[in-house]
Amino acid sequence: MIDLRSFSNLWYWIALAVLWSSVSHWSLGVPHDMIQRARREGGQALADVEDLVRINVSRLLGLVDSGALILVALIGFWLSVLTVLAFYYRIEFAQAVLLLLGPLVLVLWVSVREGRRIAAGANKGDALLRRLTVHRRILQVIGMTAIAVTAFYGTWQNISVSILY
Repeated sequence: MIDLRSFSNLWYWIALAVLWSSVSHWSLGVPHDMIQRARREGGQALADVEDLVRINVSRLLGLVDSGALILVALIGFWLSVLTVLAFYYRIEFAQAVLLLLGPLVLVLWVSVREGRRIAAGANKGDALLRRLTVHRRILQVIGMTAIAVTAFYGTWQNISVSILY
């Protein structure tokens, strides 16, 4: 029998930490260490960052522009299903998945918005590095908030649920 009590499971908390660590490390597909190296050294390192951003932003915007309606419909449907399962039917596994995936919708929206700004003109040199750093900080704030909300909710859930169930 598979136990779906997620908030008392160590693997859930490890997955949460790995998820937000990865999200905050990769700003629009560029690792943070490459951004730092480009800021320090310039030259080829900066050209590499500019190329990676150009490739990843055009890929992201291409996916969003070609299937935005379907993407919004699918995300809305699945978030609605998870919300109903989580809070109407009180399924803890759905609550845990919603607390993992819900903030990622906000991350996607921030990334698309930042990608459009970069594609519109701020895609060279220091302006690009500044945009990527600000984007990373925004993702870190979203991640810290998501982790705090998940920790508080998970702790409350663990305290309020009887071990007899």
